[in-house]
Amino acid sequence: MTALIHIARKPTRLAVLIGAFCGTMALPILAQDTASVAANTAAQPASPSDGANSKDTMTVIAKAEDNFRAGGDQLVPAYLDGQIANGGRVGFLGQQNARDVPFNVVSYTSRMIESQQAQTLGDVVKNDASVQSVRGYGNFAEAYRIRGFKLDGDDITMGGLFGVMPRQIVSTNMIDRVEILKGSNAFLNGVSAGGSGVGGAVNVEPKHADDVPLTRATLDYTSSSQVGGALDVGRRFGDDNRFGVRVNLLHREGEAAIDDQRERVSLAAVVLDYRGDRFRSSLDAGYQHQYLHGGRLGINVSTTGLQAIPEPPTNTHNYSQRWIYTDMKSRFGMLRGEYDLDNHWTLYSGLGLSNTEEIGNYSTPKLTLAGDGSATLGRLSTAYIAQNTASLAGIRGNFDTGPIKHEVNLGYSGIHTKTKVAYTMSKYDYATNIYNTPVVDFPATTSSAGSMDSPKIRNRMQNWGLALSDTLSVLDDSVRFTAGLRRQEILVRNYEYSGIESGTGGRFDRTKVSPVLGIVVKPWEHVSLYANHIEALQPGTKTSSSEALNRGQVSGIYVAKQNEVGIKFDYQRVGGSLAFYEIKRPNSFIDPVTKLYGLNGEQRNRGVELNVFGEPMYGLRLNGSATWLDATLTKTRAGANDGNDVVGTPGYQLVFGSEYDIPSVEGLTLSGTVLRYGSQYANEANTLKLKPWTRLDLGVRYSTPMNDHTLVWRANVENVTNEKYWASVDDSGTYVTQGDPRSLKLSVSVDF
Repeated sequence: MTALIHIARKPTRLAVLIGAFCGTMALPILAQDTASVAANTAAQPASPSDGANSKDTMTVIAKAEDNFRAGGDQLVPAYLDGQIANGGRVGFLGQQNARDVPFNVVSYTSRMIESQQAQTLGDVVKNDASVQSVRGYGNFAEAYRIRGFKLDGDDITMGGLFGVMPRQIVSTNMIDRVEILKGSNAFLNGVSAGGSGVGGAVNVEPKHADDVPLTRATLDYTSSSQVGGALDVGRRFGDDNRFGVRVNLLHREGEAAIDDQRERVSLAAVVLDYRGDRFRSSLDAGYQHQYLHGGRLGINVSTTGLQAIPEPPTNTHNYSQRWIYTDMKSRFGMLRGEYDLDNHWTLYSGLGLSNTEEIGNYSTPKLTLAGDGSATLGRLSTAYIAQNTASLAGIRGNFDTGPIKHEVNLGYSGIHTKTKVAYTMSKYDYATNIYNTPVVDFPATTSSAGSMDSPKIRNRMQNWGLALSDTLSVLDDSVRFTAGLRRQEILVRNYEYSGIESGTGGRFDRTKVSPVLGIVVKPWEHVSLYANHIEALQPGTKTSSSEALNRGQVSGIYVAKQNEVGIKFDYQRVGGSLAFYEIKRPNSFIDPVTKLYGLNGEQRNRGVELNVFGEPMYGLRLNGSATWLDATLTKTRAGANDGNDVVGTPGYQLVFGSEYDIPSVEGLTLSGTVLRYGSQYANEANTLKLKPWTRLDLGVRYSTPMNDHTLVWRANVENVTNEKYWASVDDSGTYVTQGDPRSLKLSVSVDF
């Protein structure tokens, strides 16, 4: 009997990350993205050209998830259209299906990035209601709040390594996955260099070469006159396509939708990888240059006695000045490797390096008490250089003890960062108005520190940890229990602007052991119940003022504790989760009774998260999420603000997105996303408040063959109704940022 078996599946994507292990030997980590297709096995008669007896012929369509191997760098298979994956990187535990771990993790793919024409990382994370996009402290940096706690853009990981990503604003052209891990994660990721990320983490996986050759050229336009071009090339070579190369190039510049704000970005990223039978490795290297001139930063609302936040100006109005700018250059590289000792044990390692230079002039109008938009201007000019070195190494494996299966992981991770800083500044002595903004000459310097041409070292920080975990499973994997410990050491050295180490309070060296406990129970095939207890760690970098008896003292390690329970479901076409959590984090201030500076306060965040995504019917794709958050100050100085809402945390956030393929027009797809944010307070006393806001984004794309090529046209309009709103406020309640105006994005891409 003759039988023909036809295997139909989409091309796999190797997202191999980096590694170096044991001095001279580089080990690798493989991350392979296999797009998911519907599981379906059926018998089909063969045509005469098949050369086979039709009665003995069958067709088998393989399930992509059958090829996924959890724990390494092979990417979790995406849902049908490939825009969302139900899982992602769970720290040093590697890539995991969400339904198998007691943590909440979801991933957004390059296909979603392309569909929405997302240009920066902030454009991607808006798709999850658990994440709030905010600005940095008086600068252009993209930062985020997850579960009500800030995550700095500099504390995002690439391939699980801290300190590798470009600084502050990250272009998406080199990104294959944006993975969001919700909840405290010190055990999973260790401590970030910036010490943020109590409420969650974001990991980026870079693009690697597919098995199918790719040459894609893209031209794009963004309001009001930004024009860009991009090139994406991928190839594999050798026996079994073992060698791969992926190159991404981008340049975009022009005037933004905000008046007189000009932007320019250039990016070059190259990836080399090798995938053998037992040895896999990859090298990622890149350069990004971001420049913003005349950019609108926000307004300063820290004026004592301010009664209310004024209405925002016209959306396109720029209350900035022409001498305001930022110029950031980032060079980064990542080497990773993985080696299978046998079928059960794997060694892995990685090394990441980055160098960032930033120089710029910054200024935000500080409101006066006049209430008519009057404000004053000052200036801060900075020179900033950062050098990061990150590393990881470990061994993972599995074995059985009777009916109990074990998945163990012993891993090391660490980061060393060194920053150099200098500045000049002027006082808030220059009059302006956020509605009718005059031209203000460059303010004269009234104070400075360090050399702007050659800044000296200002801070060194070294975080390293050793973690051990064991996931025990019984009853055919229907019950999984995870337990682990991480020993984390944090070392901080602060220096004067002259480069001399600071005296009292300049040193900090602490060690902390962080536990994790989690359980997953699968009562049904497609449903998982889970619970976890996990902690987050932050280094104490703040020092007490002269008001304290322990003047110059550095606060201790901030230990935030999270308890979470929830349910997840995954029906291959539709997935999601419902989570309930509580996170408590201490705050530092001077005790009014003892006059000692320390961890005397507390913030408590309680929330509910709902995520639903997938393709319930072919051609209709949905992504919906909602967060209800009660972020409360529970222990404040002298109890003055006890029970008040935490600054900048909306009581709710809603996101609903959808795509629909028009049946009557092949290749035509319509899309839309609605964002709804509740009100948020701009100070701890809860006397200043930002109003709720809603934003509508719409899009259309059309794909058509052109000779032997594929041509894709895209058009997206963000903030269709041109709603005027204050979008966010920083954690200190100092800076309020206005939402962006209506903007149009057009692009055309062709695959050769």
